[in-house]
Amino acid sequence: MAKKKTKTKFIFVTGGVVSSLGKGIACASIAALLENRGLRVSIQKLDPYINVDPGTMSPIQHGEVYVTDDGAETDLDLGHYERFISTRMTKTNNFTSGKIYDSVIQKERRGEYLGSTVQVIPHITDEIKSCIMRASKDLDVLLVEIGGTVGDIESLPFIEAIRQFSSDVGSDNVLYVHLTLIPFISASHELKTKPTQHSVQKLREIGIQPNILICRTEHELPKDLKTKIALFCNVDKDSVFMAKDVKSIYEVPLEFHEEGVDEKIIENLNIWTRKPDLKNWKDLVNTIYSLEESVSIAVVGKYVELVDAYKSLNESLLHAGFKNKIKVDLKYFDSEKLERDGVDFAKEFAGCSGILVPGGFGDRGIEGKIKAIEYARTNKVPYFGICLGMQLAVVEFARNVANLKDASSAEFDSQTQHPVISLMSEQKAVVNKGATMRLGLYPCVLQKGTKAFEAYGEKEIHERHRHRYEFNNNFRDQLIEAGLITSGTSPDNLLVEMVEIKDHPWFVGCQFHPEFLSSAMKAHPLFKQFIAASYQYAKRADWVGKKSKVTEALSSEEATDKNSAESA
Repeated sequence: MAKKKTKTKFIFVTGGVVSSLGKGIACASIAALLENRGLRVSIQKLDPYINVDPGTMSPIQHGEVYVTDDGAETDLDLGHYERFISTRMTKTNNFTSGKIYDSVIQKERRGEYLGSTVQVIPHITDEIKSCIMRASKDLDVLLVEIGGTVGDIESLPFIEAIRQFSSDVGSDNVLYVHLTLIPFISASHELKTKPTQHSVQKLREIGIQPNILICRTEHELPKDLKTKIALFCNVDKDSVFMAKDVKSIYEVPLEFHEEGVDEKIIENLNIWTRKPDLKNWKDLVNTIYSLEESVSIAVVGKYVELVDAYKSLNESLLHAGFKNKIKVDLKYFDSEKLERDGVDFAKEFAGCSGILVPGGFGDRGIEGKIKAIEYARTNKVPYFGICLGMQLAVVEFARNVANLKDASSAEFDSQTQHPVISLMSEQKAVVNKGATMRLGLYPCVLQKGTKAFEAYGEKEIHERHRHRYEFNNNFRDQLIEAGLITSGTSPDNLLVEMVEIKDHPWFVGCQFHPEFLSSAMKAHPLFKQFIAASYQYAKRADWVGKKSKVTEALSSEEATDKNSAESA
């Protein structure tokens, strides 16, 4: 079979020993280094599960669902990719076994296989390779992350496909990187290489010889241990790299560069590039490790013990802290526990100078979130509501300000007389659950003189959505009359996308998910303003107790307001 012509180089990243080693961060870091060398880079994630996409999967099992501009519901690793590099991810950047098999079956039903017996090889593997090629258009380098670990039954078609890929496009265009674990046995005070040896052995049994090994470790990896790993894994000594644990994921690109990972990659792929310009990354890491003052933010949700359930949200808050030169401490509150009688919210939120309610689905913990929102509104604590958090802010306002006592969302109470949040009209005929919500990038027009307009500094913005329910326009005039501000709407003015309230330092809700457009180098304006407002609230409450660098940077008007508040 003739080799396919390609100008793109391909890096396949596999993982061994255990899951959650950080393949996503490793891919994002390598991509960031290559991008900083002037190359056009993107990353693709191949997931072995049978779901067509993660949209119907529980955050408890899978973590957050990340949404792209073109409306794809994808693996959370695509969020890491976009936070590290400038390339926007699309539907071509994430494929699952379910999506691959669905495509092959549809082709079979249309008779595209000319009567052939459809099999894993070649039909499934050919479909996988086709998906990889589609994602490589107009790129210098495509990194492809294979989900799961080597040896998983469900991963085998993907491993076989990338094995064949080297023959299809030429071995000089393909590089295999294997991320593995070097565990430390505390009883004997030893680092052990045997799990890595077995992991590479399993990969070689399938027909892939890794070119580069990245060894995840808690401790320094001595040179003699690298030599041993190279010998037993049939890898060059200078192709075994240490990936030592770091305090911040944004330090990983610098660590990889220091180890020489990017230099070895361009050498193996015979790519001529400039030296990487890592000043921005160095400045970022210096900022992260030099933060002295802090602000505490209360995140009220129902997956508070699961970091991955709110991954993009957490990172966006940290990004905003970096931009404001403030360390952000996140405190998680289980909204179900806040529903109990006798909860002292002042005591619960003591020390927190901002409250955030994120997106979500289902009625569990809803009333606890509404009580937290009421506390933020009445005590003038900066509040940020995202998607469901905006909808519940509208419900709370309707109940307690507009006197619509049974106000609710039709999602939770189909019998309410005041469904201030209702199912979108185009959603009423929807039967299937997967990929049927309002998904992807949509425009929003902002009202001048609002906190939203102040944050963005422009009239029209574009943000990513993932929801079925919206603000009910039947109650729009009544709620506006009661003091609710509809600060952002769709260009046709039919959909309310942002709300605020009067006489509050910072109370903003948005129907979209701004966390999907925040990156390490460019904090999202809403998060940036929310953290700044929360910090100012903390200072006015005299919770920090010392003069702040941030306070010194405030405008004279803000500084005057601050001094007046402290004098009072």
